[in-house]
Amino acid sequence: MFRCWHILLFMSFWISGAQAQTGLQIQLVSEQTAIVPGKTFTVGLYLQHDRGSHTYWRFPGIVGVPTNLKWNLPKGWKAGELIYPEPERTLMFKIKAQGFDRDVMLRTDLTPPANLKIGELITLTGTASWMCCGNSCHPGSMELSLTLPVAETAELNSKWYKLLNEERARVEQSSDAWTSSASEAGQIITLMIKPVTAEARLSKSQREADKIIVFTEDGWFDTDKPQLIQRHEDGSLTITLTKADAYLGSKPPKTLRVIVRNDSGWLQDGKLRCLQIAPKIVR
Repeated sequence: MFRCWHILLFMSFWISGAQAQTGLQIQLVSEQTAIVPGKTFTVGLYLQHDRGSHTYWRFPGIVGVPTNLKWNLPKGWKAGELIYPEPERTLMFKIKAQGFDRDVMLRTDLTPPANLKIGELITLTGTASWMCCGNSCHPGSMELSLTLPVAETAELNSKWYKLLNEERARVEQSSDAWTSSASEAGQIITLMIKPVTAEARLSKSQREADKIIVFTEDGWFDTDKPQLIQRHEDGSLTITLTKADAYLGSKPPKTLRVIVRNDSGWLQDGKLRCLQIAPKIVR
């Protein structure tokens, strides 16, 4: 109960308008060197953390506030959703959360109108907001801008294209090589993950399986409680999770929406580190 009250107080402080940039450098970047009328392109929100600092994933867990970007675009422009790469486990005051210790590139697609004039300069603006934590936590917001020329064609910016491509490769995915099921009894959630095709890469030992981490997409389980993993001889895994004390949804979810991270890979070629699944919860 105390933890839930503490989180709500923390979030209330952030919403009240406190601003800081401690522990973080943040900027807007473009994958392209120019805007081509009517052609969608990718921009990145690049976060560089000071050593010992972190920010949060799109769902931070039981503590934290996700990084966000609210656009203020010229008339006729369209913006896609803000896409986060695979989550990592991070610590806020020894509490396990979902975020990023590393420098990270969030991204979104922008579509300009088709009637832009070749040669003009366009300035795109948006307000980024975040919570950056280290030994202490610092909520912040800042208006960011990016100015690009309008041209008939555009080249890729080699630096930002490389970083954005690396983040695209880290995105979570589903896979037909694995199946999953979930059951719930009291405060305990049991997640079963089973290989169903030869493409599935099996954990070689219990020690390897113990490194797997389950991330919640909606907060139904407590990110700070232990995740107990049992490896079976057929390669299947039983993972025991604990329901969160508080849930922001209006009613219990029908499915267990999770991302299961295995740095050794879920497929034979070692690819697909983050498996996205949503099995129906049997109660």
